[in-house]
Amino acid sequence: MLRVAVVGSGPSGVYAAQTLVQQREVPGVRVDVLDRLPCPYGLVRYGVAPDHEKIKSLQGNLRTVLEDERIRFLGNVEVGGERLTTARLLELYHAVVYCVGAARDRHLGVPGEDLAGVHSATDFVSWYSAHPDAGTDGFGLASVRSAVVIGAGNVAVDVTRILARGAAELAPTDMPHAALGALADSAVRRVHMVARRGPSQGKFTTKELRELGTLPGVATVVDPAELALDPAYADPGAALPAVNRRNVEVLRGWAAAPPPERDGTAGGRSIALRFYLRPVELLGDDAGRVAAVRFERTVPDGRGGVTGTGTYQDLEAQLVLRSVGYLGVALPGLPFDTATGTVPHAAGRVVRDGRASVGEYVAGWIKRGPTGVIGTNRPCAKETASSLLQDAPALARRELPGDPLDALRAAGLRPVPWPGWLAIEAAEADLGRSLGRRSVKIPDWPGLLDAARAAAP
Repeated sequence: MLRVAVVGSGPSGVYAAQTLVQQREVPGVRVDVLDRLPCPYGLVRYGVAPDHEKIKSLQGNLRTVLEDERIRFLGNVEVGGERLTTARLLELYHAVVYCVGAARDRHLGVPGEDLAGVHSATDFVSWYSAHPDAGTDGFGLASVRSAVVIGAGNVAVDVTRILARGAAELAPTDMPHAALGALADSAVRRVHMVARRGPSQGKFTTKELRELGTLPGVATVVDPAELALDPAYADPGAALPAVNRRNVEVLRGWAAAPPPERDGTAGGRSIALRFYLRPVELLGDDAGRVAAVRFERTVPDGRGGVTGTGTYQDLEAQLVLRSVGYLGVALPGLPFDTATGTVPHAAGRVVRDGRASVGEYVAGWIKRGPTGVIGTNRPCAKETASSLLQDAPALARRELPGDPLDALRAAGLRPVPWPGWLAIEAAEADLGRSLGRRSVKIPDWPGLLDAARAAAP
């Protein structure tokens, strides 16, 4: 029997486990899916916006895989610390597949980024998604009139939408109650989503973009003159990928809207989509809080990039969220490429000193970088699993010390098995009922672990 550990229970980890147990070339594969958190599903639970029920429903598919009798979920297991090093983990299993994602956000690298009120969009998403590592201060929304979101991807669109959306519309979701309350008390009336390049180069999907124009009581504002700076925007016949072409069509429709809607007077809140503006400085007030963002106007450079024009514009902001990409984080004991934020690999095999490391593999963002959508993880995981299965005859020759779960407990770890996760689900359903809502996420470590231990024999 080949025993494999998969580190990370997000889509890439679950897809890797699924491929390993469902194939027929190597019979008898057993997989333990380990996660630092007591809850499975990774970014599907902690990264998908709470009002995106269709995408969140993917949890059902992941759940079916994790309930396979050949797969065992073990949450609350941190790999890379003193209690469980990567070397020790490899002693307990024939092979280990690391699917640990890209947990760090990129910085802007401009003056003023350390001002109070400046955060990563990742932190904001973690807060409204009830990640137990997230802060609980509510981001000062009660005193924020104008927010600036820097970036032009789906995460930027998500946080823009959540800032502008009414709390009553979010109440039916599983958003934690404290976050829902902070959004209900929010004073935000204007959200600027700002991109340094043009509308035809946005990284958001058309479905996400369109949602910004459907929020009740929220006007979507675009400046036709800014859009016209993009040569591809001005040319309806431009050779663009299908998604980018549809994005341009949506923006062209908003630009043609009647002035009352376009200028943001149709409702109490507005979203302004801005293009060709590059952040150069964050300006603070006397109390050390952000008060505005200074942008330089950019124009296309003819090579797919932009160049500065030397003209500047300040946008008022009491809250700034940067959403300019992610980077992987080095895991102690694994090789790491700091330039790409990935683990060096060859077809998923971890590479150490130029050679494949026996029994160590990677999949997902830590393998290829933060690119693609959820479905992109499936072929990525399949490639890695195929490499592992090719190596299986040699890997299986090594005798293991016994059930890894016993060793984890002996090391002082307290793994949360699948029944513990089911107990967390039940506790969240109870919490929702007590608040007059549907299931509501538990946002803190003590609450999650107390709920999980209620299922302990």
